[in-house]
Amino acid sequence: MAADTQSRASGSSFYLAMRLMPRREREAMFAIYAFCRAVDDIADDEGPPPDERRMALDGWRADLDALFAGAAPERAAFLAGPVADFDLTKGDFFDVILGMEMDIEETIQGPEFTKLDLYCDRVASAVGRLSTHVFGMEQGPGRELAHHLGRALQFTNILRDLDEDAAIGRLYLPAEALAAAGIKTTQPLEVIDNQAIDAACRWLAARAEAHYRDADRVMAARPAGRLRTPRLMSAVYAAILARMEEAGWAAPRPRIKPGKISLLWMVARHGLVG
Repeated sequence: MAADTQSRASGSSFYLAMRLMPRREREAMFAIYAFCRAVDDIADDEGPPPDERRMALDGWRADLDALFAGAAPERAAFLAGPVADFDLTKGDFFDVILGMEMDIEETIQGPEFTKLDLYCDRVASAVGRLSTHVFGMEQGPGRELAHHLGRALQFTNILRDLDEDAAIGRLYLPAEALAAAGIKTTQPLEVIDNQAIDAACRWLAARAEAHYRDADRVMAARPAGRLRTPRLMSAVYAAILARMEEAGWAAPRPRIKPGKISLLWMVARHGLVG
């Protein structure tokens, strides 16, 4: 099963950061990622009707209930070791499922920021809370890091994936950003072609930058735990955000990703520290 979870994680932007971890922690992170991919695939599968996808997520809830009650349902068995080894909490897994349900309940288009923040807490910061258990962090700094780094990474993903999301009818740019830019529609394809989209994206980018600063502040205090992986995640994604800000978000938007040389430099700088 370890090979299966690693295979699922190999396409992740975080794969290299996870590879820096000791084997036991690395395999736990692969398992967490495999769970997230499994429930995300359910939410993004537009074939089955919403009721069927909700039932599929309810099936995962039932499996997690059984797992935390001491059973080992076959589908969730790969989580048994990480849950026991790192005291992962059922509530964080359930929060991830709740986030996926938000994508099933409605096609998100220009949500109020409070709703977007809740969505990011569930699909990103909840994963961070699980991860900080694996990093060996204490609850206080661990939850604070998960809060800020989860939001920073998810906001960056939103800004990077504008075109892909719009193609399936989704627009995660918040209503406040659209209003500040003078954009009066929430129709995804209209928004991404609007000349004012750059201003709307910079509204969200500024909030992502603030979360990166707060996440880096938590890590700079050197709390207990293995911080190489979150340091590298923060560095890589902050660099992606900086390159998007330099290029701007007016169409046509280039797909931004770090080059091999810059990635190796970040590994050397951030991945070899405590």
